[in-house]
Amino acid sequence: MDIETDGRFGNKRVHNRLGLAHGAASSSTSGKVCIHWRAGRCNRFPCPYLHSELPEVTTKRPNHSGGPGGHVWRNPNSGGVGGRGGGGGPSKWGRGPGGADGGPRHKPADRPCRFFLAGDCSYGEKCRYPHAYCMSDSITLLTPLQGHEKVVTGIALPAGSDKLYSGSKDGTVRMWDCQTGQCAGVINMGCEIGCMISEGPWLFVGIPDAVKVWNMQTQAEMTLTGPTGQVYALAVGNELLFAATQDGRILAWRFSAATNSFEPAASLAGHQLAVVSLVVGAMRLYSGSMDKTIRVWDLATLQCIQTLSEHTGVVMSVLCWDQFLLSCSLDQTIKVWAATESGSLEVTYTHQEEHGVIALGGMPDAQSKPVLLCSLNNSTAHLYDLPSFSDRGRIFSKQEIRAIQIGPGGLFFTGDGTELSESTTTMFRKAREYPMTFTRTVVCSRAEASRIPLGTVREKQLSAKILPLVRSSPIDLLMVI
Repeated sequence: MDIETDGRFGNKRVHNRLGLAHGAASSSTSGKVCIHWRAGRCNRFPCPYLHSELPEVTTKRPNHSGGPGGHVWRNPNSGGVGGRGGGGGPSKWGRGPGGADGGPRHKPADRPCRFFLAGDCSYGEKCRYPHAYCMSDSITLLTPLQGHEKVVTGIALPAGSDKLYSGSKDGTVRMWDCQTGQCAGVINMGCEIGCMISEGPWLFVGIPDAVKVWNMQTQAEMTLTGPTGQVYALAVGNELLFAATQDGRILAWRFSAATNSFEPAASLAGHQLAVVSLVVGAMRLYSGSMDKTIRVWDLATLQCIQTLSEHTGVVMSVLCWDQFLLSCSLDQTIKVWAATESGSLEVTYTHQEEHGVIALGGMPDAQSKPVLLCSLNNSTAHLYDLPSFSDRGRIFSKQEIRAIQIGPGGLFFTGDGTELSESTTTMFRKAREYPMTFTRTVVCSRAEASRIPLGTVREKQLSAKILPLVRSSPIDLLMVI
């Protein structure tokens, strides 16, 4: 074992090497690569250590065992995977590289230099550890948006707007200009922000004991009272706004055009502890709670029709994809639920992680294939193909990624917090098959945008109105107004 003292924070790097040094005896130095040779400064002759790299040693990872209209994230090319309850043939969940059926797995990406992530690696290009925030052939980092002083808890990209909004536990809402990446304004809420979503022109922000509402078109502002404690999650469905509260209730409001305001509609009770996640899909509201259960609510009657109790930890996030429900928990699992013949939900596949899972997001790739993005409480996020759960790459951050927001044209955002009292909203995009520099956002009319497929922007497809802008600065993202 060779020990190299790097002098940073008094830490030491320890490296184990395999193999046998040329001409060396079978001693404590055998089978090790010279760390000074790696750094290009070995002056020992003869040197008892190897001056060459060893062949890569591959190991076989253990298999993970699997289980037997609304705002739904859908795969455009999917005709359904396995039918209701996973029927119609063998289940495709977890089958493929990285799945639970024992298929070949991709080698997991090495973790980048932790000093680079903290912003103070003194080795620079000579560092033996990767200097990168993501390790994937499918995504690239655009830019970090820095400004919040505590963890980012919500990100919203309102339709028809060229502004991105982020909320944080530092009590502020920041507005970012999508063209320049600069902060265009700060709203001081005076309290921790628990969540944030946008729906049409509306921006909703969950705070303790209330929900703040802004209309981005009319600049109207209102406060919805009724929650007790922090509002951890928000969702919109069937013309209702739902808020998940700290006291275990889910409150609902309906917009009244007559009074131009949101009026209380219902209070859904059933969870024993705080509700921390909501999603709407197929006329159902799904709620995840700290009581380790998921409740299924009928949007027509606002009654609980089923309680799912398979998780053994806090249900941190729920996501709809086609006819499936995906849920993640601090119990280190992602569960896939499918409807049975009777209409009730049952677990059809369980994906095991090595750390607790705290957030889920879904998007199609450049070939319209579904990709799952999940963040873990070890400050990483994994990308998986669905339904195989094949590894597509990893994202690394300074602290846990608490917020994920999917945008148009292959764009998505992640929000985290750092030990340096500096929080970051990070912008990623999926890599294309053709090289292009992406530095600007162009705002065009709805009619103009309808003739330009999102995510496949090429110069020959652009009209004369946008072509001069593109020639001076290539674009990828089109914001429709």
